[in-house]
Amino acid sequence: MGAQRRHLLSFKTGKLVRRWRLPGGGSPDMGGVSTDGKVLWLSGRYNAEVYAIDTRTGRLRARIPVGGGPHGLAVHPQPGRYSLGHTSTFR
Repeated sequence: MGAQRRHLLSFKTGKLVRRWRLPGGGSPDMGGVSTDGKVLWLSGRYNAEVYAIDTRTGRLRARIPVGGGPHGLAVHPQPGRYSLGHTSTFR
């Protein structure tokens, strides 16, 4: 398995800013950002793992083995009072 590529888009312009790679590949799925904005946490749905990615560099900080089929990842605490979905969209 090669390195898995992820694309980073600018919310402001909607344009591709850079490409992030997961060394050794993977299956990044849904997740969330830490409250300090420093780590992007993603479930590895088809690889039974969770990824922690540095939001400043795009580098993989950790690859954590978990049970089979993780799908969606809720990162808490987040601002807001009501959860609107399984990936923790709050209002």
